[in-house]
Amino acid sequence: RARAWLGVRRWILIPDHVHVVGNGSRAAIISDRRITGLSAGVIAELVAEIGPLWHEGQQARLESRPRKRAVGAGAKHQLVFIDRLLATLVHLRHGATHDVLACWFGVDRSTITRAIGEVRPLLATRGCTIATGVRLRTFAEVIDHLGASGRTGIIDGTEIRVRRPAAGRKDREKFISGKNKQNAVKAMILTDASGKLLFCSPAQPASCADITHARQLGLVKHLTGGPAVEILADAGYQGLGALRPAAA
Repeated sequence: RARAWLGVRRWILIPDHVHVVGNGSRAAIISDRRITGLSAGVIAELVAEIGPLWHEGQQARLESRPRKRAVGAGAKHQLVFIDRLLATLVHLRHGATHDVLACWFGVDRSTITRAIGEVRPLLATRGCTIATGVRLRTFAEVIDHLGASGRTGIIDGTEIRVRRPAAGRKDREKFISGKNKQNAVKAMILTDASGKLLFCSPAQPASCADITHARQLGLVKHLTGGPAVEILADAGYQGLGALRPAAA
């Protein structure tokens, strides 16, 4: 099992591998829980669980295309997996831009963009752990959990400010939030009554209305035909309740 020891030097141990945290950026992120919201032990567990999946994906990508040289030859990754994971966690928690993270880790902006694009789906696939041995991975599983446990859910959309899309980009204006009058993306969050996170949807351009986003995720479909589920929502979801009274 992955463990972490804190001292003058920091080591993160995963089975059969030892990573020495030597650079300042990595050590600073891991040592202060406020940066990622996770303890060093949890980060070590993520490295142990998701790291092999990332390496498998990279290997499969290399082997799937015609090559003129052996697999593994050529330039190496500028960021090892743990740095890619940390950059993604900081971005998700604080909305730090890719430019800022690139300066922090001493790489090009495109490297950070590629790293977040690779790691974020792996974190999403991992799902949310709600109890020992119980992990919810899909929206349908979350709704079924609320219905089976008789718990109340709380749903709302949250916006994260982003850089204005480049001129000429298709659907550029869709990123402008009608509420905050800024360029942003929006995600739908579902928690239980105590505020414990159960589901976070993929991001949509901020012009997408909350009720539209909920319909695209199939909220009404998941609520139909199953056990009664009580979900609290604000006026942005008004109209869903007409299809199923217990949905709002």
